[in-house]
Amino acid sequence: MTDEFAPDETEAPEDADEALEALKAENAALRDQALRYAADAENTKRRAEREANDARAFAIQKFARDLLGVADNLARALQHAPLQDVDPAVKNFVLGIELTDKELTGAFERNGLKKIDPAKGSKFDPHVHQAMMEQEAPDVEPGAVVQAVQAGYELYGRVVRPAMVVVAAKTAGAKPAGGYAAAEESGGGAVDTKA
Repeated sequence: MTDEFAPDETEAPEDADEALEALKAENAALRDQALRYAADAENTKRRAEREANDARAFAIQKFARDLLGVADNLARALQHAPLQDVDPAVKNFVLGIELTDKELTGAFERNGLKKIDPAKGSKFDPHVHQAMMEQEAPDVEPGAVVQAVQAGYELYGRVVRPAMVVVAAKTAGAKPAGGYAAAEESGGGAVDTKA
């Protein structure tokens, strides 16, 4: 063989090294892409499972909300039931209402529906309480619950109905800065005509 047809040994290894590096880079890119697709598929699977679990857990939410009126009416009936000097038939009727209320409460608890009934003096939480009005209460810290007007309910940590409460009023001496309170203190007659 002559030298002009002999393979160039110096060029061949470089081309092979470049081709090998290119294949390694392509392999790494394809592996990265495959891992991303696998992670995306796993995330989609977990998300679908979580959504299915939430759908199962909260499927009874509307039904439970509809039954809350029944629970409220039973509680009101028990609050106004005669306790003394009553006919045995009325006594049995009241006992039936008590048992019905107890059974409904048990069904709520078995299905994850929990009562929110804040005690007097507990801290007002706007996530689970709805303030119906403010009332002065010297024995309760300002901004705390004075009285629960209507119990609330939550289903697995999600509020179905907030508890309606009366909140202790802030002290009368503390007036907010600016606004009408500041205008009253300064004479109240100043009006900005540049607006």
